[in-house]
Amino acid sequence: MDRLSGKVAIVTGASAGIGRAAAKLFAAEGAKVVLAARREAELEALVAEITEAGGTAVSLAGDVQSEAYSKALVELAVSRFGRLDIAFNNAGTLGEMGPTSGVSEAGWTSTLATNLTSAFLGAKHQIPEMVKHGGGSVIFTSTFVGYSFAFPGTAAYAASKSGVIGLTQALAAEYGPQNVRVNAILPGAVDTEMYRDMNDTAESQAFITGLHALKRVAKPEEIARSALYLASDDSSFVTGTASLVDGGASITRA
Repeated sequence: MDRLSGKVAIVTGASAGIGRAAAKLFAAEGAKVVLAARREAELEALVAEITEAGGTAVSLAGDVQSEAYSKALVELAVSRFGRLDIAFNNAGTLGEMGPTSGVSEAGWTSTLATNLTSAFLGAKHQIPEMVKHGGGSVIFTSTFVGYSFAFPGTAAYAASKSGVIGLTQALAAEYGPQNVRVNAILPGAVDTEMYRDMNDTAESQAFITGLHALKRVAKPEEIARSALYLASDDSSFVTGTASLVDGGASITRA
């Protein structure tokens, strides 16, 4: 079933992990997809993979911290496909980790720029284009960290991702009357490069796995399916949510 047939979507952070899985899934469900990330070679390989599978995709490499890049992605969607219906603003970073008293101002600022300011800049340019065509769906990737769970040494990451939830709610209230839905997904641990960088020992991975009711971490494809729900008309009455996709981490105490 083509749940996104006729739709045009931007996916940031598309070179790996959740973004890559979502881009493939959106294309398989009928969307024309604009792929965004810093790594040009990985994006080009993904375009080729989607095209070979019968989908439609283009890519533009750049830095989501740049407003010019956010604007260029929307312009690419419109110039190639005529409109924009969906934006999955998924790009993010762990940023500078460690005791808060040792986090540099530059590290703090960079983390917020990548995780929060980029979300604002994306939406700033995406939403007006959606309004032109009767509405759309904006989706952000937040996290359970700083929402239902806390880890030492993650102040910048948790603060930036919590800020995404506030942004989600404000945008949902502001643009609901114009039929633009805005939601955030809050994954638990997901088997991505970022997860493996943060948990690089068997002991650490076992600890994180044990935090989840399902006693495992997610595959990127599982989070992508939640994004698909929010992108599609199946969620036509869903907006302003912080949607946990966390394998039960938020309710597990044993």
